[in-house]
Amino acid sequence: MRWCNFSGLAWPVLAACFITPVCLARTASEVQPDAAFTVQGEGQRAVVRALTRAAVCPDVEWDGQGAQPMTVRASPATIGARADSAQKDGKPAVFDVLTCEAIWPAGVRGARVAGLAIPAPAGAIQRIVIIADTGCRMKASENAFQPCNDAVKWPFAKVAQSAAALKPDLVIHIGDVHYRESPCPQGNAGCADSLWGYGFDAWQADFFNPARPLLAAAPWVFVRGNHESCFRAGQGWFRFLDAQAWREERSCNDPALDVDADYSMPYAVTVAADTQLIVFDSSKTNGQPFATTDRAYGKYAEQMRLVAQLAQQKTNSFFMSHHPLLALAPVRDTSRFKLGGNEGLQSVFGALYPQRLFPDGVTVALHGHVHLFESISFKSAHPLSLVLGNSGSANEGLLPQTLPAGSQLYPGAEVDDYAGRADYGFATLDRLDPAAGGGWMLTEYTIDGLPVIQCAIHGSKSRCQPIAAPLRASR
Repeated sequence: MRWCNFSGLAWPVLAACFITPVCLARTASEVQPDAAFTVQGEGQRAVVRALTRAAVCPDVEWDGQGAQPMTVRASPATIGARADSAQKDGKPAVFDVLTCEAIWPAGVRGARVAGLAIPAPAGAIQRIVIIADTGCRMKASENAFQPCNDAVKWPFAKVAQSAAALKPDLVIHIGDVHYRESPCPQGNAGCADSLWGYGFDAWQADFFNPARPLLAAAPWVFVRGNHESCFRAGQGWFRFLDAQAWREERSCNDPALDVDADYSMPYAVTVAADTQLIVFDSSKTNGQPFATTDRAYGKYAEQMRLVAQLAQQKTNSFFMSHHPLLALAPVRDTSRFKLGGNEGLQSVFGALYPQRLFPDGVTVALHGHVHLFESISFKSAHPLSLVLGNSGSANEGLLPQTLPAGSQLYPGAEVDDYAGRADYGFATLDRLDPAAGGGWMLTEYTIDGLPVIQCAIHGSKSRCQPIAAPLRASR
């Protein structure tokens, strides 16, 4: 059967199309999706996603279990520009693809959608790739226009290629996927003709096309960043990347419902018998402390109470929020730096957990937002703080090579071990042999896949050292 499009409506016919319609292929073998990938969700639940311009969802072919039709997650739509859009240059968001999904059956080790191999959840996770802040910044409100046409000045495609070559078992994106919010100014050759806005075309240019080799390499865990809040690219976030079920009331289509849609409850992703990732939505926080009467304060306090419960499930919980609580940040256009912890989150976390900002069980905190690499271990009981926001969006400045003795990033949080890097790159976490004491090895790489810093992680502590003569990593 083929599907024929008459005035924008698709109707099935048993033979050829007899008038002058545009015929849309029905079978999975005839339609190549614009993107197909695996989203790792709560526990060990995984979902195949496919974005297609066909009239119906394709089949997913499970190894050894035959084919199954994928179900519709979100239908194509054109959504008018929001009155509260982050940028004045608003336009309707055109989502001209059908978002489809299917849950991975237990025990299935392979899948195909329209002939494309889809990465299966790993039986044992040994290597994790970590990226954040990947998109090409085009933001009129700050007159910030990154040269999206320059693969050196916007290197996300190279980062994705190099990271895929390391054959990870899992990929983590810690937020800020979409950056193309404003049209490139006339006469700016660096971003000339770049797609922009919040529709699928900009998502495809900013993420799905450059990320293609890494999407094919392993399942992904996505953490929501402030660029994916409702008044920015939240509509695409819920359609394409969010691990939880899509619902119209949590679609960011209606600003009146943002009170719910801008805050998602945390969940835990199983990594190993003793380790899990806790995914936390910090997209709507700001840089100022919240009053206890603020809606955001109540929302984040509720989320953190659930985090405390989740953290009791495993010996080691890696907390992941886009905004860091313990970090350094450069002062723009200077060689100076400042404390980079988010004061909104600190005001909530500090009230609930005044000793360490996090509940017991959280040993490592992973973040993006600051466009640099940082590994900061403390003499106190605070979790190891990792900032990994240097994977493509415009870099923000320099970091010190060392910190003065006694440096504190928050009252009582005295730094014990520190490493920082301002250049573009990405990181991996490799599980160390349990027979030799276990833990993880964090490695920071250049965009070409050369390791430059290694940090041995045991519990909430790390020890970092530069790699003097980096060699290309392998597995």
